[in-house]
Amino acid sequence: MRTNDQLAEWDRNNFFHPSTHLAQHARGETTGRIVTGGSGVFIEDRDGNRLLDAFAGLYCVNVGYGRSEIADAIAEQAHELAYYHAYVGHGTEASITLAKMILDRAPQNMSKVYFGLGGSDANETNLKLVWYYNNIRGLPQKKKIISRWRGYHGSGLATGSLTGLTLFHNKFDLPLDRILHTEAPYYYRRDDLSMSEPDFVAHCVSQLEAMIEREGSETIAAFIGEPVLGTGGLVPPPEGYWQAIQAVLRKHDILMIADEVVTGFGRLGSMFGSTHYGFEADIITIAKGLTSAYAPLSGSIISDRVWKVLEKGTDENGAIGHGWTYSAHPIGAAAGIANLRLIDDLGLVGNAGEMGRYLNAAMKSAFRDHPNVGDIRGEGLLCALEFVEEHDSRRFFDPSKGMGAKVAAALLKRGVIARAMPQGDILGFAPPLCLNRAEADQIVEKTVEAVDEVF
Repeated sequence: MRTNDQLAEWDRNNFFHPSTHLAQHARGETTGRIVTGGSGVFIEDRDGNRLLDAFAGLYCVNVGYGRSEIADAIAEQAHELAYYHAYVGHGTEASITLAKMILDRAPQNMSKVYFGLGGSDANETNLKLVWYYNNIRGLPQKKKIISRWRGYHGSGLATGSLTGLTLFHNKFDLPLDRILHTEAPYYYRRDDLSMSEPDFVAHCVSQLEAMIEREGSETIAAFIGEPVLGTGGLVPPPEGYWQAIQAVLRKHDILMIADEVVTGFGRLGSMFGSTHYGFEADIITIAKGLTSAYAPLSGSIISDRVWKVLEKGTDENGAIGHGWTYSAHPIGAAAGIANLRLIDDLGLVGNAGEMGRYLNAAMKSAFRDHPNVGDIRGEGLLCALEFVEEHDSRRFFDPSKGMGAKVAAALLKRGVIARAMPQGDILGFAPPLCLNRAEADQIVEKTVEAVDEVF
């Protein structure tokens, strides 16, 4: 990769990159690249490298790169009306149509969609609405939010607090008050290896119930969780987990927020993760798959139960005091419409289920006997390998060795992008939903080579 040209110099001298080792990047020591194009599951950089993006950007380019249908919809909308706000009841044809399309696909108990720009601001919206909801109900003490360790819900102040990964807390004075964290449904990392999956589910439930008892159910407003843990390790829940958790929440009048930024619109082989796992949310967070990242857009899908209280609140107090300048931005909405139509027309939800089963089965076949691969897991087009120093005792590597990052680097040399997940030696895969068998085979073949090189 070129490092001494003007563009790279401008990058080092001017561009503040998110989630980056700032000093190393400023010195030119990072492996960042300048990306210039893409098609299907592949991207290209300015040095002519063609790479299979087995993480779909940040698990978001679900329909794949280079979809002219979305690009054309964005251009057409920009020429017709680049922007108008959504305050005091204003709308555009694109924003109104997209809201209808989302609700046509959402669980039946959902009522309205509030639009933002990204998953972080959507979860900020969710917290404000939950607090407003309980104030209108005359429950001003019912404000705490339970999240889970290793969950990811954004990197703002409240949303970074919800996130249960220390990288997003360290030196930022987070988490804030009102945010609690309970056990992650991460069976492979259970403390007691003798626990069966049903025992572990019971343990997670007992930890949640103990927290509610300790804090007082009258103080707890909501529970937030990803149907599958994403950035925390790509961890599907044990069977029966969500039904057991939901029973506890209903018993104590605690709302359920399903963070479907990753799982929404097909990634698991179902339109939504909450329906995939059979639980009912009061609020659903959406973002990445809503536009396949062709334009920034997020949403909070609000249930009928919550919406009725919000309406009551405005009758009592006037217009709701929440909004973003770019809420329901028509260009993002136009991208969303074209994206959802493509998902339907190309059958990508079904393909994600079929290719997800194929990819996960191929990974298990390739690595089930490897002494340094402790766990192979996935659901739909999510897949992860977790590396260990010793398989049978489940002894993990010293984090300073960065074994997961080394495998990701070895894989990148072979033309495949995967993600070294934080807080563990975990290699994550989340390819575009248009993945085919030949591309899945390429991912597995190159991963085998990369693992062999590192171990």
